[in-house]
Amino acid sequence: MAEIVSLAEAIAANVHDGDTVAMEGFTHLIPHAAGHEVIRQRRRDLTLVRMTPDVIYDQLIGAGCARKLIFSWAGNPGVGSLHRFRDAVENGWPVPLEIEEHSHAGMANRYLAGASGVPFAILRGYRGTDLPAHTAGVADVVCPFTGETLTAVAAIKPDVTVIHAQQADRLGNVQYWGITGVQKEAVLAASRAVVTVEEVVEELVPRPGGVVLPSWLLSHVAEVPGGAHPSYAQDYSVRDNDFYLAWDAISRDRATFTAWLEEHVQVLVRGK
Repeated sequence: MAEIVSLAEAIAANVHDGDTVAMEGFTHLIPHAAGHEVIRQRRRDLTLVRMTPDVIYDQLIGAGCARKLIFSWAGNPGVGSLHRFRDAVENGWPVPLEIEEHSHAGMANRYLAGASGVPFAILRGYRGTDLPAHTAGVADVVCPFTGETLTAVAAIKPDVTVIHAQQADRLGNVQYWGITGVQKEAVLAASRAVVTVEEVVEELVPRPGGVVLPSWLLSHVAEVPGGAHPSYAQDYSVRDNDFYLAWDAISRDRATFTAWLEEHVQVLVRGK
């Protein structure tokens, strides 16, 4: 059963040095506040997993938290490159970053395999590409029924998955709605799961298209209003487009990025 705790307690209990960590949320419900807490707690040597690593993973990489990134697309949505990500890959700053790139379909199927408790998933999407020759966890497999050669992709089984949602009740059951992405599969695939929520309510009211994650599936829940900023939480906040534009200049320069991190993320440590 999930325990409702502070964000700092949730991250301390579930994210450890060397862990494989998935932080999912597509367009909205991106767990930025949780990512910042990982930075504040100075976690190191993490393998970060995400279908669309954007600003939060750029920040984690720039803060020196990651040794490897498993992903299917990386960029600042609607703006351009992730400069801290590029600096780590191209120049090894602040530490070298290993990358493992997949297709969106490959990543989604890998999460599904992990959630289903099977070792791999099968798809056609990699056929005719160079990805299998350069990517771990991808192999040809022959269908035992038709003889067709297909692609197998290894299951993703994170040590911990972290997501953001709109609501939890006082028993630790969680509901999220809107663009639901692969959050459910990422949680089911993980050994541990942390959910930050906009608010804790007395009762979860069913929402059209809503997904409910039962308390027994989760490790810890933390109430963090605005925890998705600068992304948004449908029915709670709007996307901060100005921040995504500003991030391009902030992240281009190491000194500017370091100053931003100190002022906007690490400042909470000094205030304790």
